[in-house]
Amino acid sequence: MIIFPDFFIILRLTPIILLLMTKDINRIKVVLAEQKRTGKWLAEQIGKDQATVSKWCTNTSQPDLRTLLEVAACLNVDVKDLLWSSQPKSNNNYPY
Repeated sequence: MIIFPDFFIILRLTPIILLLMTKDINRIKVVLAEQKRTGKWLAEQIGKDQATVSKWCTNTSQPDLRTLLEVAACLNVDVKDLLWSSQPKSNNNYPY
């Protein structure tokens, strides 16, 4: 029997790749709405362009980790509150 290790790696990574392609990654827009803040306000607070923050809010692009920590501090939330969970609610036993 021939085993193709690369094939098994692809099979294990496929759910992660699909998750990243089909789901929103960050919750910045949600947290801003909860706090009745705007993207413009956030952009001013952290010294970023409003268009950049807008892209984060629509999940078109993502802030780097250092910036995400800065956003969390500005919004007074834990950084994990700015991210959607990678675990499905009904099944916490991912095969990878």
